[in-house]
Formats: sequence, C-alpha cells, structure tokens
Amino acid sequence: MSAFGLSDTPLDPAALARELASASAGACVNFEGWVRNHNEGKAVLRLGYQAYAPLALAEGERILTEARERFAIEGARCVHRTGELAIGELAVWVGVSAAHRDAAFAACRYVIDEIKRRVPIWKNEFYADGASGWLHPDGTPV
Repeated sequence: MSAFGLSDTPLDPAALARELASASAGACVNFEGWVRNHNEGKAVLRLGYQAYAPLALAEGERILTEARERFAIEGARCVHRTGELAIGELAVWVGVSAAHRDAAFAACRYVIDEIKRRVPIWKNEFYADGASGWLHPDGTPV
C-alpha cells in the first residue's frame, strides 16, 4: 500500500491511524486539516481541490520516505482529498508513529509542511460574495 494517497471520498481518520499501529510504537501523532469558513477576511462557502495525480502521488511518497529517513519513526501516512468539500470536512490527514513522541511530532510537522509546499494540489475557494480564487495549499495565489 502506498503511504501517500489522494481521495475523492471522505476520509476515516480512525482507520488511517490503525494502519500505523505497531507493537514497537509508543506514540502516534495525527494532523487533520479541515475546511474552514474564512480566509484572509473573506467568508468561504466551500472548496474545490484539484491535483496533478501522477506528480502529486510521486512527490507525496518522496516526502514520506524523507520523513522515515530523517526521523526515528515507525510509519507515516498521508491522504489528501480532491473534489468539492464543504465547510468542516476533513481535507488532509497526516499520521506518524514512532517509539517516542518527539520524533512523531517532528516528523508529522515535517510531512504536512512539505506536502503543502511541494505537492501539486490546488484549492479553489468559493466566497460568499460570489467570487472564487485558486490557491496552492500553502495559501499563495496561483
């Protein structure tokens, strides 16, 4: 199974976390990114995520491999949604398991920061005023 994935259906955080269970892991750190109802002073109604899947999957795998090499972790997993999402929906999930919490926290932070910086996934924010705007997940306009 790939450690990084894209999904056009809702995510199940509990099932994803179970994939990281290990008898040698004493910690599991998860990050959940949700769709919020505002951005930079604008009311947001919903989001639409699009990804260039071949590159997104390859780069996501590369990031998780880097995390396993840089930090003393047992496992790492990330899934990012695509398609239309409503306010409150889970847009991205990252989980990292490790023997100790320090490594799990550091690796989880590394993974989400690098996913947002490097993976070709864009979001279209739909605003209450009828406008919309494309952003890279790091928040920069496209």
